[in-house]
Amino acid sequence: MTLSPDQIRQLISTYTIDSIDDKCVNQLGSYLDLLLKWNAKTNLTAVREPAEIVRTHFGESLFAGWQLASRLTPVDASLLDYGSGAGFPGLPIQILFPESQVTLAESQSKKASFLREAVRTLGLTTTVHAARVEDMPAGRQFDVVTLRAVDNMEAALFGALPRMAEGGTLAVLTTESQMDQVVATAPIRWSKTISLPASHQRILMLGSAT
Repeated sequence: MTLSPDQIRQLISTYTIDSIDDKCVNQLGSYLDLLLKWNAKTNLTAVREPAEIVRTHFGESLFAGWQLASRLTPVDASLLDYGSGAGFPGLPIQILFPESQVTLAESQSKKASFLREAVRTLGLTTTVHAARVEDMPAGRQFDVVTLRAVDNMEAALFGALPRMAEGGTLAVLTTESQMDQVVATAPIRWSKTISLPASHQRILMLGSAT
C-alpha cells in the first residue's frame, strides 16, 4: 500500500465529520494504489502525489458524502456521479455508504475502464455507465446528482437537471468564481453553500429540485 491506513486516516481527518471504519480506510488505500498505477499510463488526474490525492480527491469527496448523508443512508437511495472521471466524488461516497446505489457516468473509454476495474477491485456494487448521461433512458432519475471538475459546467448542469428525481438534490463541487454561473444556469432552489475544509476557494453547493 502506497500510504499506510494511519496515514490515510490522518490526511482525511480535516474533511471528516465522523470517523470511518478500518474497511473504508483499507478500500481507500486500494483505490489509491490502483489510481496511481493507472495514472502512470493514463491521464486520470493531474494530481500525482499520493498524499495530495488523498487530501484533494478523497477528502473533498468524503466531505460531500457526509453533507449528503441524510439523502444516501436509505437502502434504496440512488446517486449519479455525472462525468465521474477517476471516480470523484462517486467512488469515495460509495465506500462511505456501501448500501447506496451509485452510478458513475463517464463517456471516455479509458476512464470508464479504470472505473470498472476499481469497482471490481474494491468489491463494490457501483454501476459504471460508459456513455453520455444523455444516452440513459429518458425517465431514469436519481435522489442525488453530483458534479465535480467537469469540462463544461454549463452543459453538465443542463444534462444533470433532468436526472434529478422529484425532491432530489444536486451537489456541485466547484469554486467561488463559478458560483454565479452555477446559480444562473441551474434554476433550482439552492439551499446551502459550504466552504470546503483546507481551501479558500473551493465550495460545495447543494440545491433541490422544485
